[in-house]
Amino acid sequence: MHPRFARFPKALADQARHARLGAAGVPALLAHPDWARPAPTLVWLHGRTVSKELDPGRYLRLIRAGIAVCAIDLPGHGERDGPRMHDPRHTLDVVEQAVGEIDAVVRALRAVEDGGVFDPARFAIGGMSAGGMITLRRLCEPHPFSAAFVEATSGRLTDLYFPPAGSGRKAWPIDHPRERVERLDPSRHLAGWRPIPFLAIHATTDRVVAFETQRAFIDDLRAHYAARGSDPEQVRLVTFTETGAPEEHAGFGRHSNDAKIAMVEFLTTALGTTPG
Repeated sequence: MHPRFARFPKALADQARHARLGAAGVPALLAHPDWARPAPTLVWLHGRTVSKELDPGRYLRLIRAGIAVCAIDLPGHGERDGPRMHDPRHTLDVVEQAVGEIDAVVRALRAVEDGGVFDPARFAIGGMSAGGMITLRRLCEPHPFSAAFVEATSGRLTDLYFPPAGSGRKAWPIDHPRERVERLDPSRHLAGWRPIPFLAIHATTDRVVAFETQRAFIDDLRAHYAARGSDPEQVRLVTFTETGAPEEHAGFGRHSNDAKIAMVEFLTTALGTTPG
């Protein structure tokens, strides 16, 4: 067992492996239902200030549902080399770097020594908070993913950093050039988004990432699907209110179990997997 997995439940630790993926050696946690047969695979991106080892309960639920996991450390987090990038002023740095790394991670999953156990025809991508921003921006370019889901994030970064007049919301207390925010803002690049099954989970009372910005992005995305001749009902939004989580943002508090059930049900349906 890798020492970073020492606090995992045994059922997860027995199925988890440590890896460094791609030429950049991105630190990854790989977990697989049996390490014998091809399994649909979720590439998971955690939020700012934590690491890939956060939330082992999520990974255990997924492998029990027949879904493998590749969870990577975000730039400046976990086992990554170099300076820490936990401060909010680095959020865009983290997003920009990680968006450019995902393809190499996927290529590495296809080429790992246990080749063939990560089914390339059934890859999904997901992320929480900053990890969700990375997910949404990556989906605006050609990609190999069959489904995606995000938690407590927003696809309207410009609205987060520069709230519209009359919105009543305060701007994030970070000063970034508007051009850079717009370049990384998924809502500004939806023309490249290929319609796939998509789930977003959010607390309406989130005090870190305003729910209104993600609700507006969901409307944008549904309109985009319809314009592309695809069913907008493929875009789903699950919400909770007054979760009790820190800042109503991290983990959904008393609704944590409900969120994980929604995640597993969505992925098993979208990826064609039957929970065990």
